[in-house]
Amino acid sequence: MDGQSGVQRMKAMLFEELENIVRTSRKLMERIQEEEWSYRPQQRDNMNTVQELVCHLAAIPSTDLMILQEHTEAEVVQLEDEFRALGADAGKLGERMSAGLDSLRSYMEALPDEEFLSRRTTPFYIDHPTAQAKWLIEITTHLQHHRAQLFNYLKELGHPVNMFDLY
Repeated sequence: MDGQSGVQRMKAMLFEELENIVRTSRKLMERIQEEEWSYRPQQRDNMNTVQELVCHLAAIPSTDLMILQEHTEAEVVQLEDEFRALGADAGKLGERMSAGLDSLRSYMEALPDEEFLSRRTTPFYIDHPTAQAKWLIEITTHLQHHRAQLFNYLKELGHPVNMFDLY
């Protein structure tokens, strides 16, 4: 099939899904009204505001790439701070999210198949390494999880979102 290995085809499918998640997340972000950025579900301190959630969601491709590349916690926190500094600007957050996905794609596509499957890196927060292939799956599910949270926040705020907003 067009000269690609099975691993390369799997990477392509995962990145197709990641592109969809980023595209649809950005569309959801664009629906947020100025007064909604401070909304916190059920006004509970243990829940993120819309702005906190969106900043985290937008940062995932970049921060998770840093984590899998074994950057320090301080370096990752510094990058998260850069995203938080963008404030309630859906456009800028979305642009940074897309740029992060481009960097993640460049990193993963540069890995030869065997290295993608077997190279293991250890993040600062656990003591066991994870294969690059598993990292890519983890990043996909991480993004899906927080996109779903944003979807639910928008529903709670009365936005007419439905499953078609996720495709």
